Amino acid sequence: MKISSLIATVLIGFASLEAIGQSALTPSAYHELPLGAIKPEGWLKDQLQIMANGSTGHLDEVHAKLKNDNGWLGGKGDGWEETPYWLDGAVPLAYLLDDKNLKTKVLQYINWTLDNQRPSGYFGPVTKDEREKTTQITPESCASGEDWWPKMIMLKVLQQYYEATNDARVIPFMTKYFQYQLSAIKNCPVGKWTEWATSRGADNVMMAQWLYTKTGDQSLIELAALIESQSYDWSTWLGNRDWVIWAAANQTDEHWMRRHAVNIGMALKSPVINYQRTGDEKYVKAIKTGWNDLMTLHGLPMGIFSGDEDLHGNDPTQGVELCAIVEAMFSLEKIIAITGDQQYMDALERIAFNALPTQTTDDYNAKQYFQIANQVEVSRGVFDFSLPFDREMNNVFGLRSGYTCCTANMHQGWTKFATHLWYGTNDGGVAALAYSPSTLKTKVGNEHNEVTIKEITNYPFEETVTFDIATKRSASFPLHLRIPSWCREATVTLNGKILQTAKGGTVIKVDRTWNDKDKLVLSLPMEVSTSNWAKNSRAIERGPLVFALKLGERWEKGTQEKEGDYFSIYPTEAWNYGLIETIVKDPKSTLKVTTKPMPEKFVWNQKVAPVEITAPAKKIPDWKIVNGVAHQPVTDRNGVYKGKVEPEVVQIQLIPYGFTKVRVVAFPVVR
Repeated sequence: MKISSLIATVLIGFASLEAIGQSALTPSAYHELPLGAIKPEGWLKDQLQIMANGSTGHLDEVHAKLKNDNGWLGGKGDGWEETPYWLDGAVPLAYLLDDKNLKTKVLQYINWTLDNQRPSGYFGPVTKDEREKTTQITPESCASGEDWWPKMIMLKVLQQYYEATNDARVIPFMTKYFQYQLSAIKNCPVGKWTEWATSRGADNVMMAQWLYTKTGDQSLIELAALIESQSYDWSTWLGNRDWVIWAAANQTDEHWMRRHAVNIGMALKSPVINYQRTGDEKYVKAIKTGWNDLMTLHGLPMGIFSGDEDLHGNDPTQGVELCAIVEAMFSLEKIIAITGDQQYMDALERIAFNALPTQTTDDYNAKQYFQIANQVEVSRGVFDFSLPFDREMNNVFGLRSGYTCCTANMHQGWTKFATHLWYGTNDGGVAALAYSPSTLKTKVGNEHNEVTIKEITNYPFEETVTFDIATKRSASFPLHLRIPSWCREATVTLNGKILQTAKGGTVIKVDRTWNDKDKLVLSLPMEVSTSNWAKNSRAIERGPLVFALKLGERWEKGTQEKEGDYFSIYPTEAWNYGLIETIVKDPKSTLKVTTKPMPEKFVWNQKVAPVEITAPAKKIPDWKIVNGVAHQPVTDRNGVYKGKVEPEVVQIQLIPYGFTKVRVVAFPVVR
């Protein structure tokens, strides 16, 4: 079928088909809004602009794998995952910032992909057989194609691009590809080329089901089920505690892909995608069990599970890969939409505001492959990681340090977080489920009135979130607001008058007729508290932020032959402190919180950290760095370190974890 006729076929009756597709899948608690409906403001916009000025906007100019003869532009170079990984963050960034230059740049890859689909529906870089044997790739000759995995990422790129532009080429393109895949996958199963596709099949399933909501084509559901049957059975594993126990006990090369933290970060969404297709509640229970078990056995204070690269327990000297962080965030954003479970909203914010920002440099031109929670130095070495890597570059900051998968993949973290601050609701309203400065433009209510909601806040650094409503005429719709679980009681005021209070751990609904210039203010009092981590260590928290020791930094630049320039970072002052026990017993009276104005241009840098906490502590002289690692001192059952402690009480300064590079976040407790 010619492309023009295929477009016509798909678009005829499009609205009714979309309704059929949406109703045939299990309804989601919320629906995602089109790319561009949410615009970042304030500190979040500053962060995205830094990315556009840095590697997100220019990776194709500075990273040889993308720069040289790129396979996704018809060349013989990179035809694997890194170009789609980069686009998966660069495309939403281009439209979030309405950046003309970045749009032009990413469109080169999108246009080449769309314009070079094979007659059979296959797409992607020109394969070896196509180039050398002039083979035509069909379902029967699918072995002349290449791995399914990179195409799964490019499908996500195209889906975001379609949501931003409604480009009429995308739906027919994806329809034709999935028709090819349904026929070809019987001869060339998901795992034919690599185990990466087998472990990440959920991304393919997700995109087939998304297209189903647009076309109502039942064969897409058949394809989704077939891909799931050929992929790792993550839904069973996450719901079955045998898997997570086995993963905690093993660090061999046997089935290591089942413990690979990035695979797991991607796989977290697998159960809810299966729930969406089947309606079986066992899948919702599976992710609840899996997430809780992961964080119990492998959780670190900054909100993510360890993974260096394998799951590696909850000791604060274990590492976590940057790719695992951004993939877990994206999975949580999907889980939130489908389940509406507030637990995952809290989890998303904890990762975004703590784990994510610390692992890149201020200019977003270098990244750290593995970060460590208690990271008292950043240097070359093998440390306690399950992936030592002979060049010893996994812990330093560099564009190419460690593996460059994260150089390409890190760009989706902030961009997709920005696009998931708001969701649409099934009752015609909107829901603010993660908080950051932003502007939402959408249609609401039964009459589809256009409204603009400006979210004015310095959250997570301050306690209030203001929503300014702008509408040309009165509009009736519900506004859903998440009350984080850490908040004891929130207060909602409308135009200066108290409207209601609400307990933490809920999503409330303000359903009314809104007028132009209405002002809704959500107050989320942030109290200081402590949380318990491995070996009875304690972390100090306030709201969604975890606090770490503020340390002077000495940066040293080096060069490695294969991985290029990198930075090591060393503390310039003492770090080996234990928190006084009274902090655990009465944090509110013992800890002093100081705030300062937000900088004119925000950056995750300790010099401008807008919140500090002063805490009493004592030095532990025998807690030392050994081979680059500060192993956690052992405490007794009451959580107190019984070794030698210096008698002098000193006041230490803590800042939000995301502003640090060297730090202690999980402290021993001393008397």
